[in-house]
Amino acid sequence: MPMGFCYPGTGKAGDLGPRPECAPLWHERLLKAFRNVHLTIYTGKYAFDRYLGEEYGSISEAAKAYTDLLPVRLALPHPSPRNNMWLRKNPWFEADALPEIRRCIRQLT
Repeated sequence: MPMGFCYPGTGKAGDLGPRPECAPLWHERLLKAFRNVHLTIYTGKYAFDRYLGEEYGSISEAAKAYTDLLPVRLALPHPSPRNNMWLRKNPWFEADALPEIRRCIRQLT
């Protein structure tokens, strides 16, 4: 489920963030309608800020806490080419976290 439900346009550094009224207006209603949700993946800064920001200091800290969050929740940086630097700075993610994430997902299917 996106944080916003429309394309917000582009800014100087890429796409603009989601419109601030979307998540408060729609998320609670939609989450109530979902059935059999076994894993929620919070992808990117906006989802992190809304749902995990008070619990963890940064999205990197939340991603490092994958063993605490799985099998019910997971925090991931936004899947953008701009985040390749994050992957280079955090080699533990591909070496340690991805195998565990894959294992959990296989158990759900």
